[in-house]
Amino acid sequence: MFKGVLTAMITPMLDGKIDEPALRRLVDGQIKSGIHGLVPCGTTGESATLSYEEHERANAIVIEQAAGRVPVLAGTGSNSTWETIELTRHAEKAGATAALLITPYYNRPTQEGLYQHFKAVAAAVGLPLVLYNVPSRTGVNLFPETMGRLSRIENIIGLKDACGNIKQTLDTIDECGGRTEILSGDDFANLAIWACGGVGAISVTSNVAPALVAESWNAWARGDTARATQLQQKLNRLSGCMFLETNPIPVKWAAHALGLCTAEIRLPMTPLDEKLRPLLAAAMAELGLGK
Repeated sequence: MFKGVLTAMITPMLDGKIDEPALRRLVDGQIKSGIHGLVPCGTTGESATLSYEEHERANAIVIEQAAGRVPVLAGTGSNSTWETIELTRHAEKAGATAALLITPYYNRPTQEGLYQHFKAVAAAVGLPLVLYNVPSRTGVNLFPETMGRLSRIENIIGLKDACGNIKQTLDTIDECGGRTEILSGDDFANLAIWACGGVGAISVTSNVAPALVAESWNAWARGDTARATQLQQKLNRLSGCMFLETNPIPVKWAAHALGLCTAEIRLPMTPLDEKLRPLLAAAMAELGLGK
């Protein structure tokens, strides 16, 4: 269902609210730049600090503005099973292509708890589901064996893999037996995961360099591994700068520097430290990114 680079979108804000015109412009700009899909309301979209109503509205805006031009993988995950079901039902009604579900965070369920959580969501909706494993952020790791069990549920069709361990990625692919699509969840790991059989990436960097990140996949898909490798290396410094501070602090500042949105970010996140801004600006300038 998903192939290529999907952008883990920022959520533009203005005076404490979602900046709807800016969000719509972002959708159009991403699609014009050749991106293969959009992911609103993930970690990069500040989902943890959006109200329930804001979360639903942001997903709906992106779905509406995309208008079927690219698939929309709506972020609907939570550490509450009930809330995840409600958000996913809304995304389904709004016309999302699929939903992205992060592993429940902070409460740190067991592997059986993870299985039952995702099973319950899958049973409550008809929407295809892509799970998201990022243990460095959530404090819980979706083990390959558990993902293998989940891959047998019909509408669980993929995994955004940000486990940070290529051996675990290989074990997960083995356990899933071809039943799910694997998408890289770390820009630095894209080529490694594609070489293992991954079918694309959900990218932070593509918020500010969509054409280059999309072309890295296009080159890989047409068998031009040399070009894909060249682009991966070219993007490496910028991708590293996306984590100078906690995501989405740097990417939000970079988008502001490009004139895409205000620098506003919701507490407890704060704008990028002034001492770090020259590093990010230099990485952007190397790629010809700027006003």
